[in-house]
Amino acid sequence: MPDRRFSSLRRSTLREGVTFAIAAAGVVAVAASSAVSVADDSVPSRIAMVAEQHKAPAPVVEAAAPAPMPAPLPAPAPEPIPAPMPAPAPSYPDNLDGWIRQALDIMQSNNIPGSYHGILRNVMRESTGNPHAINLWDSNAAAGIPSKGLLQVIDPTFHAYHVDGTSWDIYDPVANIAAACNYAARTYGSMDNVNSAY
Repeated sequence: MPDRRFSSLRRSTLREGVTFAIAAAGVVAVAASSAVSVADDSVPSRIAMVAEQHKAPAPVVEAAAPAPMPAPLPAPAPEPIPAPMPAPAPSYPDNLDGWIRQALDIMQSNNIPGSYHGILRNVMRESTGNPHAINLWDSNAAAGIPSKGLLQVIDPTFHAYHVDGTSWDIYDPVANIAAACNYAARTYGSMDNVNSAY
C-alpha cells in the first residue's frame, strides 16, 4: 500500500518546482528587458517604450442605442357639444294682430281649429277690435250675464271653454279668443264656420 505522506510530499514538491520555474522565467525576462534598455541610450526610444507600456487601451465605444420613440400624445378630448339653446319664446305685438297670432299658436298646441281670417272677421263684427267691449242691451245682458271682450263671450261659456295656458280674465284678448274658438269648434266645427251671432 503506498504511503500517503510520500504522495502529498511529491505533490507539494511538484507545485513548488513549477512555481520556481515560472519565477525564474520572469527574472530572465526582466533582465533581458533591462539589457535592451541599457543598450539603447536614446531618450526618445525609452520614452516611446515607456509610453507603449503605459498606453491605455482604446476605449470601447459601443454604438448608442437609438433613442426610444416618444409615445404618441393622446388625442385631445373633443370639445363638448353644447346643449341646444331652447328657441326663444315668440314675441307678439300688443295689438289685434299680435293677439290673434298668439291665440292661434295656443290653439294649435291644443288642437283647436281656426284661421286668422275667420277670427278677424268675427272679432270685427262682435267688438270692432275692442278687448273691453261689453254688450249691456241683448238677452244675455237682460239675464245678468252680458257678453264681453273681443268675441263677446259670456262668463259661463268662458269658464267652460277656457284654454290652459291663458289668463282667467275674460277681458284678456288672447284668453277671450282662445275660449271663444274652443266653444265654436265644439259647436260649429270651427270659428271659420261662424258668420253671425253665436
